[in-house]
Amino acid sequence: MQNWKTAAPGTQDVTILLFPRFSNHCLANAVEPLRAANEILRREAYRWRFVTLDGGEVMSSSGLPVLPHGRLRDAPSGAFLFVLSSYDAPRHATAATARALTAAARRFAVMVGFDTGAWLMAHAGLLDGRAATIHWDELTAFSEAFPHLDTRAERYVIDGNRMTCGGAMTAFDFALELIRQSHGAALKLEVSAFFLHQTREAPQARLTREATSPLVERCLALMSANLEAPLPIETLAARCQTSQRTLARAFRAELGAPPATVYKRLRLAAARRHAQQSTWTIAEIALRCGYANAAAMTRAFTAEYDAPPSAFRAKR
Repeated sequence: MQNWKTAAPGTQDVTILLFPRFSNHCLANAVEPLRAANEILRREAYRWRFVTLDGGEVMSSSGLPVLPHGRLRDAPSGAFLFVLSSYDAPRHATAATARALTAAARRFAVMVGFDTGAWLMAHAGLLDGRAATIHWDELTAFSEAFPHLDTRAERYVIDGNRMTCGGAMTAFDFALELIRQSHGAALKLEVSAFFLHQTREAPQARLTREATSPLVERCLALMSANLEAPLPIETLAARCQTSQRTLARAFRAELGAPPATVYKRLRLAAARRHAQQSTWTIAEIALRCGYANAAAMTRAFTAEYDAPPSAFRAKR
């Protein structure tokens, strides 16, 4: 069963190793969810730095230059080392790169290969005996170059303290999973919602970002569409053509919380966004999020976020 909320203490340090012609789309999708998690938690849950092998400026595939904080060998130990290469991975797979990554593996708790980063990790022997994936365009070549690995055509693969992720779009999903592992499904759900915009895409697909059961997907969609006038759980179950007991069992298994708890978090997350981004009064926000009055919403909001809505509004 998933954990709904986890109080992960302290700050997790992330070092991001960039190679020439890295994808800045992939980089943004890996880092922006961590930034959003910090903003939602109102503390530095994640801290990151950018490095290269030689400490010099590196250019993305689209021509965006990045001046790193320094060299990989000088970076302190941390929770994660993100290895981000995109194009020309076989050319970057030199003896010097392998030595640098092997040395770094002794200092970082977890190593993650983004885009084609798995190629460099595999070349260094850091994926031996592990399952791994890579950008779909390199999947065949990767499996042929490293036939002893368990290569999988998946969005991302987590095998102990070695993790690998495909292209830029999957980087976002992977970052959400890291957030879920440390802080629970509630924060993952809210970080995902943080990046939503109004489209015709089904709400549940945008909220979960991954396949869930049709039952949970359908219920999340109904919740998202009915924040201002919340539906009773009995009504949600009826519209999903199931019983309340079956619905509760599915939510606990997939999200780690009953439907009422998830529904409440979705409403309060919307209230937090409105407090930060809109000019509506607290009373109007309360009505738009399904609360009869500002006092009721403020009590629930403070219990959830350890601060009233006004504290978030003051930061605008």
